[in-house]
Amino acid sequence: MATKTSNLYARIEPELKEQAEAILGSLGIPASNAITMFYKQIVLQRGIPFEVKLPATKPLDISTLNEQQLNAELTKGYADMEADNTRDASDVFTNIRKDYSL
Repeated sequence: MATKTSNLYARIEPELKEQAEAILGSLGIPASNAITMFYKQIVLQRGIPFEVKLPATKPLDISTLNEQQLNAELTKGYADMEADNTRDASDVFTNIRKDYSL
């Protein structure tokens, strides 16, 4: 008869583990059940059950820009402001808090 359980040992960043387990806890799902669900989806999907790829665009790191590039980015931002192509920061951060329960 096959064993009913098997042990899995993995190293993971403590902060990531805490964050994930807090979310799982609020959903009432033990971490071991979440891992089992993940493994079952791997079997069902015959691969990773989500897309694994680099983002199409990466965030702008202004520390890597030279003066000319920084001025060009500031000019684009100013043009957006002039064209009223902006969003209120409180709206943006309110939506982030809703999406991520911050």
